[in-house]
Amino acid sequence: MNSNANNNSDQLHRLADGVLRPLGYEVLDVQVQNPGRRPIVVIRMDRLDEQPVTVENLEQASRVVGAEFDRADPISGEYRLELESPGAKRPLTRARHFERMVGLKARVRNGEHSFTAPIKGVEGEQVTFDVAGEDVTLTVGSFQGNLAEFPDRHR
Repeated sequence: MNSNANNNSDQLHRLADGVLRPLGYEVLDVQVQNPGRRPIVVIRMDRLDEQPVTVENLEQASRVVGAEFDRADPISGEYRLELESPGAKRPLTRARHFERMVGLKARVRNGEHSFTAPIKGVEGEQVTFDVAGEDVTLTVGSFQGNLAEFPDRHR
């Protein structure tokens, strides 16, 4: 994704989060797919109360975000808006996200590290992973993390 698309994703994230957070939702990730043609804006969201996202939640969020995007007009031309629940590749962006998934594997990427390993523990903003028997501790926000295995129950 080019720098312009990244800037646009940041703006779209702020707009969507601004209208969804008061309704009890959190924007986890915004992706602009197919830039240059008819873009698809994919917003991955979760509930702040950590309950499962329902179809009704997605419908409500889609209406509210669609109205805000119509008002702000952040994308020129036609685009498709898609809202989805976190899913199997859930973005892990806050310490609480990692706490909920302790024991499960996460895919981690940053300049120094690229690995898939179980989340061992969380203390404050520090997340410890068990990488081949060695502890690797990183600060939330200094790396990208996604869930790498689907939990057997909602967490």
